[in-house]
Amino acid sequence: MKVNGVHYRSIWREDQAGGAVKIIDQTRLPHEFVIVELGTLEDAARAIETMQVRGAPLIGATAAYGIALALAHDPSDEALEAAAARLRRTRPTAINLNWAIDEMLAAIRNRPREIRIEEAFAKAADICDQDVETNRRIGEHGLTLIRDIAAAKPGQTVNILTHCNAGWIATVDWGTALAPIYMAHDADIPVHVWVDETRPRNQGAALTAWELGQHGVPHTIIADNSGGHLMQHGKVDLCIVGTDRTTAQGDVANKIGTYLKALAARDNDVPFYVALPSSTIDWTVRDGIAEIPIEERAATEVTHITGRSGDGQIVTVQVSAPGSPAANHAFDVTPARLVTGLVTERGICPASAEGLLSLFPERKG
Repeated sequence: MKVNGVHYRSIWREDQAGGAVKIIDQTRLPHEFVIVELGTLEDAARAIETMQVRGAPLIGATAAYGIALALAHDPSDEALEAAAARLRRTRPTAINLNWAIDEMLAAIRNRPREIRIEEAFAKAADICDQDVETNRRIGEHGLTLIRDIAAAKPGQTVNILTHCNAGWIATVDWGTALAPIYMAHDADIPVHVWVDETRPRNQGAALTAWELGQHGVPHTIIADNSGGHLMQHGKVDLCIVGTDRTTAQGDVANKIGTYLKALAARDNDVPFYVALPSSTIDWTVRDGIAEIPIEERAATEVTHITGRSGDGQIVTVQVSAPGSPAANHAFDVTPARLVTGLVTERGICPASAEGLLSLFPERKG
C-alpha cells in the first residue's frame, strides 16, 4: 500500500544481501510516520511486545526476522533455540507468532552453520512474500461479498463496519479484513467504512482511519458502542473483522469488543465475516472460550490516552479517576455460531469444523 504516494510494506529488508530490517513504528501513528531499524533479536522482541508492530500476520513476520537477526550474531544451535524461546514469550494470543517460529526452525535446524544466516533471512523474506500473496487472495474472495451487496442496491454505497485494525500494517501488505475493501474501492464500487475507535489502544481511530485515508477510502470513525445503533437503523450492510487465532471449530479470537459486534450483527441480521490467513488457524484448539489464552495488558492503556495537543505536541494524559484500578483484557472470543463465514486465501466457508475442512482437506483425520 502507499503512504503519501510511496509504496511500503510494513516490514522489509532494504538489501536482501545484508541490509537492515526496517518497520513502521505503529505506536507513532497517525501523528508521525517513523521508520525504525531492527538490528538484534531483542529489537524484534521489543517491537512485538510494545506494539511497534501488531496484527497477527505481522507479528509472525517480525518474529521470523527476529530469528534471522539472532543467527546473524550467533548461528549456533543454542542461539537458535534461545531466540525461539524469547520470541514465543512476547505475546500469547496470536498463533501466527508460533507458526512463523516453527517455520523458521524447520528451515534452519540441522543446517550447516555457515549457511544458516543466509537461509534464515531468505526464509523470513519468503514468509513475508507468502503473506502478501495470501492477503491478496483473501481480498479477492472477500470482494465477492461486497460485489453481491452492491448489486443488490445499485447506485448506493455499501456500508461496512470493521473493528480494530486488520489492514496492511497488521500484515506485510494488503491486510485481511481491509483487503476486500481496498479492492472494492479500486474497482469503483462505492464503499464507506464505519471505523470503530477500538479502545483502549484506539487501533481503529489511529491506524485503520489513517490507512483508509491514505488510500482515499471514504470512512467515519465511531465510538465503539455505536455499532449496534447503526445496525438497528439499517446503516451497516456488512461487518468484516480480522482474527488473531481461529479454532478448528471456527471460534475466533480478535480484539476486545468483537464479540459484542457479532451479537449486535446477529440481532439485526447483518452478515458478520472474519477474514484470516490459514496460518491463523490453530488446529489443536476446539473450544476458543476455554482454550485460547487471552492476553492481559497494562492497566495504563485503559487509564491513560495519548494524542496530539493543540500546540502539536504528542502527550499522554490520564482519563480515569485517580486511584481507581483498571483491567485490560486485550482480546475476546466470538463463538462460531455468531460468524456468518470465514474468508481465507482458499475461499469462503462456514465457521465450523466441516466448513474449514472443506477448504483444508489435508487436515482431515
